[in-house]
Amino acid sequence: MANPDPGKLTSAAAETLAWVDRAVIGLNLCPFARAVRVKGQIRCVVSDATDTEVLLRTLCEEAQRLLDTDASLCDTTLLVHPHALCDFADYNDFLDVAEAALSEMGCDGELQLASFHPDYQFADTEPEDVTNASNRSPYPTLHLLREASIDRAVQAFPEAEAIYEANLRTMESLGRSGWQALQAQCRRDATETPATPSQSA
Repeated sequence: MANPDPGKLTSAAAETLAWVDRAVIGLNLCPFARAVRVKGQIRCVVSDATDTEVLLRTLCEEAQRLLDTDASLCDTTLLVHPHALCDFADYNDFLDVAEAALSEMGCDGELQLASFHPDYQFADTEPEDVTNASNRSPYPTLHLLREASIDRAVQAFPEAEAIYEANLRTMESLGRSGWQALQAQCRRDATETPATPSQSA
């Protein structure tokens, strides 16, 4: 199989970071994201993996890298994988495998895994339900977060459990057409401001 086009990997990084700016931060889907973005503590890695074995190995490598790096330099990692687990059901099944691998590495209490996918679907919702968009990234993405950073963020935001409900209201207010317009803007941003894969941004 031919290697994926490096230009497409660069585009995936740029579009993912545009999504962070316009959706995650712009819509305040995660009140904790702005600080690490402004400080340049987000590492965005785009994997050219086409199978789960390679992807899992990359995830573990990125987890170890995060553990070995001072949080002031890199607080969180987005592992974008445009060519693997494009089917959401397969992606969802992989999460259990990924969690188990991280646990075997000794990441319990150190790192947490969050999940984002273009076809993300919460339990008990229909695929077309716009509230699913709160977890819909441009490409399948695995998000590694530091437990210590989450704990500090929760202390600073005592009503953290209300974020999910607030996000549902935000997406309902935005509506399907608003979400589609935001996605289109992220794609335009990606062409105007290219990003290098594996960059801290």
